[in-house]
Amino acid sequence: MANESALDLEELRHLQSIAKRPRVVSLINAEISNLEKLLQEAAVPAVPSQAPTPIPTPVKAPVAPAVNYSALSTFSWDQDGDKVKIYISLPGVDKEKLDADFKPMSVDVKFHGVDGKNYRFTIPKLHKEIVPENCKVIVKPTRVIISLLKASKGNWLDLNYKEDKSKPSMDKEKDPMSGIMDLMKNMYEEGDEEMKKTIAKAWTDARTGKSDPMKGYR
Repeated sequence: MANESALDLEELRHLQSIAKRPRVVSLINAEISNLEKLLQEAAVPAVPSQAPTPIPTPVKAPVAPAVNYSALSTFSWDQDGDKVKIYISLPGVDKEKLDADFKPMSVDVKFHGVDGKNYRFTIPKLHKEIVPENCKVIVKPTRVIISLLKASKGNWLDLNYKEDKSKPSMDKEKDPMSGIMDLMKNMYEEGDEEMKKTIAKAWTDARTGKSDPMKGYR
């Protein structure tokens, strides 16, 4: 078929060279153009279609299930000048499966796989500071001992921090005379001449220590 098209093209070109009428020349030119395109397409080898490149699907990392803990709220403790020891009755603890987190003012110990359960002992805020690097958990057959080294020697009243209520509050530390002086100032500004004279005298006597500035107004 390509050979026949080539022969047709050759003859059309011959006719093109001898044609005179414009319409005939235009028709010949159009046909020559079509044949040239056909011959060019036949000469170019067909490009095999490529299969689409598969897009890799990102693999999601498995989400670790949340670990549930049973709180250890029953324990005993004692102390000496340097250490505090906490005793917890918990048989079957594997020391390789515990996680202890000691901080200067907190304790958090987790026990995993104890008869199929997980346990946790925590004190969010201790009574006083400890030395974290010198604290440890001692595992016994039927119990565990949490040993805390005190940052400073002294007796602990409790394991948990409690605010010292013996310290005076900010209100108690205020000068009690300041309120009295404000009251006298208001009375002076709003009173008549007699009241102003009386308050001025009381103020003078109070400053010299002769009398109570509020005597007679209570």
